[in-house]
Amino acid sequence: MGTPKALLEYRGETFLARLERIIGNHCSPLIVVVGHERNLPVSRGRVVINPTPELGMLSSLQCGLAALGALPYGVLFLPVDFPAVEERTVQELVALFERSPDVAAAMPRQGGKRGHPVLMSRRLAEEILALPANGEARNVIRAHNHEIVYAEVDDPGIHRDVDTPDDYRELLEREQ
Repeated sequence: MGTPKALLEYRGETFLARLERIIGNHCSPLIVVVGHERNLPVSRGRVVINPTPELGMLSSLQCGLAALGALPYGVLFLPVDFPAVEERTVQELVALFERSPDVAAAMPRQGGKRGHPVLMSRRLAEEILALPANGEARNVIRAHNHEIVYAEVDDPGIHRDVDTPDDYRELLEREQ
């Protein structure tokens, strides 16, 4: 991207500030895992440093899970490069998860395609935490497909991953 994604602006907030607000309104504690950008302005979350961000998203997810200590009943995971997720989607996921005590995860889905964030159970989080460095969280989730509940949402932000300057430009153009 050429600049820290967390500091890009969307709807008058940085990606990080927006997601801290949206998630922090529904989940506690809030853990913000950082890699190379260690001096991000975190206002609501506890900062956890991933010493090996080059290993990818799994290493960050595992750092965040480990920082929780005793894992809670559920853990919501949302990468910072999904800034367009609507707060109502997080709210719907939390409500669905609370109504479904035996599920492995709750995920949003639009148009038959699932997206982010993922709200996973303690047992799913434990399996992800136990993965080797070269493992993939998606494989753990796929192994539990039959135990996932879906919130059908009208939120294209669950699929809008901002990885490149073109992705960012497209995100901003959709707002006009």
